[in-house]
Amino acid sequence: MRTAELIQKKRDGGRLSREELEFLVSGYVRGEIPDYQMAAWAMAVFFQGMDAEETADLTLIMANSGDTLDLSAIKGFKADKHSTGGVADTTTLVLAPLVASTGVRVAKMSGRGLGHTGGTVDKLESIPGFKTSLSAREFIDQVNQIGISVVGQSGELAPADKLLYALRDVTATVESIPLIASSIMSKKIAAGSDGFVLDVKVGRGAFLKKEEDALALAKSLVQIGKLVRKPTVALVTDMNQPLGRSIGNALEVKEAIQTLQGRGPRNLTELCLQLGTEMLVLAGAAADAAEARSRLEHSLRSGLAFDKFKEWVAAQGGDPRVAEDISLLPQASFQQDILAPRRGFVQEIDPLTLALTAMHLGAGRATKDAAIDLAVGIEVQVGVGDLVSAGDVLARIHANDPKQLAAAVVEAAPAFVIGEAEPPRRPLVYGKITARDV
Repeated sequence: MRTAELIQKKRDGGRLSREELEFLVSGYVRGEIPDYQMAAWAMAVFFQGMDAEETADLTLIMANSGDTLDLSAIKGFKADKHSTGGVADTTTLVLAPLVASTGVRVAKMSGRGLGHTGGTVDKLESIPGFKTSLSAREFIDQVNQIGISVVGQSGELAPADKLLYALRDVTATVESIPLIASSIMSKKIAAGSDGFVLDVKVGRGAFLKKEEDALALAKSLVQIGKLVRKPTVALVTDMNQPLGRSIGNALEVKEAIQTLQGRGPRNLTELCLQLGTEMLVLAGAAADAAEARSRLEHSLRSGLAFDKFKEWVAAQGGDPRVAEDISLLPQASFQQDILAPRRGFVQEIDPLTLALTAMHLGAGRATKDAAIDLAVGIEVQVGVGDLVSAGDVLARIHANDPKQLAAAVVEAAPAFVIGEAEPPRRPLVYGKITARDV
């Protein structure tokens, strides 16, 4: 097999076999195929695409290119949820204990934040004492004992994806739907869960800006799941405003606690209920969506989900008292409010502007090795469509440096657009893709 011939075949619209893809991927991982040839193949895929089976083959090859996690020792169906990345996306902190409180096992590996997208591991580490690094045995034992564990990624899961993603990032081939889909699913499959519920974000604060692109990605992800026999459902959800009201690590933990107490933002609560419903149905823990949702709502109302959160925190070495006393979380030294300049309706809240402001405060990383400040961030006080008066608080900035605080107020203020007309309501969920749809 010659690499140049495979590049030419894909350039001309041909379909590569599993053996040909294996040759390319394994050769690239071993360093036998140079960046310039792999970049040429990625660009050919960008323009010519891949069919469903070709994408699934690439996914499995990347999933098996390094370590894989064997979760067979965990009893029952292991459900996992993945988000393509958004702003104030606190779903895992709420969803994991909520679903686990119904008896469905949640064994999840999560990442750290990079750029404006927050990472679940960073958020959990704002809880005093919480350990995000467990051995495989500790991870499995904890899920068997209490039904939930969320840890940082360890070992070399899908190293081929890591290499290919870095290459795509510098060769203008990031936006290829089959390459995005295989990247996401290869890591999920390597992490060992039995099925996946995927939250595909779309809008100004998301990687994908157009609804049609998000639907195409959702279909590709579900198609891969179907072909590799991993039941998968995808929801396409709105990211034209922050999902919750808090952006920043400790602030998002605080919001997750409030949501589990039944006091969280409506859109965050609703999305967690919808994602959780799909997880329960996928796991066979409910006969239909209505039964699944009813069980989840009961867990929220009764305090079962809140109790599971405390049990989870304690099991991983964290201080469970944070659930009752949020002052135990890291606190910023300075706060300043952004005020409405006039009366009117909140037309827009630009999530990207707010996320970048939070990153500049220190809540996120500009580079993967950068330190972060767990206490800083932004608490949004309004939602799109709210009627405000001049002087009303739009957001509160939390900072540990007065100069950064002043700069953040100036940077974040334009994210809020106030107008005379009430804006049209956007749906929270644009669509659902199941195996029947692909």
